[in-house]
Amino acid sequence: MKRCFLILVLLIFLLSTSVIISEEIGTESYYQLAEDFINLLAQEDFTKVYEDLSLEMKNALTEPQLMGLWNQLISSLGDFQSASRKELTEKDGYQIVILTLEFEKAFMDARVVFNPQGEVAGFWQNSIVYKAEYKPPNYVNKEFFTEEEIQIGEKPWILPGTLSIPKNQKRSPGVVLVHGSGPNDRDETIGPNKVFRDIAWGLSSNGIAVLRYDKRTKVYPDKFDVDKLTVDDETIEDALKAIEFLRKDKRIDPERIYLLGHSLGGMLAPEIGVRAKKLAGIIIMAGNARPLEDLILEQYDYIFNLDGELDSTEKRELGDIKEKVEKLKDGTLGDDEPFLFVKGYYWKDLKARDQIGFARKLDCPILILQGARDYQVTTRDFEGWKEGLKDKKNVTFRLYPDLNHLLMIGEGMSTPSEYEKESHVDPKVIEHLISWIMHE
Repeated sequence: MKRCFLILVLLIFLLSTSVIISEEIGTESYYQLAEDFINLLAQEDFTKVYEDLSLEMKNALTEPQLMGLWNQLISSLGDFQSASRKELTEKDGYQIVILTLEFEKAFMDARVVFNPQGEVAGFWQNSIVYKAEYKPPNYVNKEFFTEEEIQIGEKPWILPGTLSIPKNQKRSPGVVLVHGSGPNDRDETIGPNKVFRDIAWGLSSNGIAVLRYDKRTKVYPDKFDVDKLTVDDETIEDALKAIEFLRKDKRIDPERIYLLGHSLGGMLAPEIGVRAKKLAGIIIMAGNARPLEDLILEQYDYIFNLDGELDSTEKRELGDIKEKVEKLKDGTLGDDEPFLFVKGYYWKDLKARDQIGFARKLDCPILILQGARDYQVTTRDFEGWKEGLKDKKNVTFRLYPDLNHLLMIGEGMSTPSEYEKESHVDPKVIEHLISWIMHE
């Protein structure tokens, strides 16, 4: 099974319902069940693992998909080495065991969710810490800025973040960074790469303040009603709070606040810009102009065909995804129907967002950046932005022939394994961001 690294990098959300907690299984037993589950995955006994899943989980994913998810972790983090116990919590009658998993390249906090019958009802990553130390790119000069730990938002959704502030400036322009899909950290860590730290440090080395923060879905994974999850909950509300935070900081010029969204954050940047009002500009970095479900289908097809052939499992999985996409398009996908680890309700909410329509409402400058080697958000989307905004005079477009979805350099066809090689956001991108922000 080839590894599928998608825009939607969520693993498996807890499929929660109200149930009574079983008193027959104690704390020690839940820890042991979680460790047994992980060990079976490590032994690649996927048939046995699948047998122990709850009916809800079996409805949400197939055995080959389960195998693909584990293989994705191994491909990204290296061989599994050990598991240590961290915490046991409860939500809506479900027991959630948090284990720290050690892999060859990183440590990962994983959540294994059990129903009262002791069946696995959910499994997803909470955080990943790579063993390799981050090495700043050459365009960073840490002598030119300082960093502060900050918090944005209000209870119950207070989020930790980092504010990078240039030294020796009375009032700096400021940028808020908005992540792509999934429970991203403030650095938008993907493999050994830290997309948002590269951008923040690169801009702050050149007189621009940058605010980045951990996503709500990362900080509070247990507090969501995933049956009613929307992109307002996942992304937009917190981006608006971050913008307000910058506006209140006396070291930031309130007339020069920008928003940079990557991937899903890029798609939503125009809507955030309209709702925030009076932004100095927005930056769409590898943001999709088309519906996300179309891109997901393309991504699976692209990955499965990298070796030039489709096996029977891949053909069946593509068929299943195509069926769900068609149901979403014709309005027959149920709100509670699982589709790629979230429910139909989320997909319908996302589909209702009109990113090009919102962009047309903006009078502030817009910068759209796209890597031509990006297989997740492709040049078709870049051309879609150009066509949809062709009569707007406030839009600048930049296409980079040799960059991928992370705006990092590579050669030939882009593949998921490329994201596991240590790299940095390309210097050309940082230079163009600085020039555009400073001269708008």
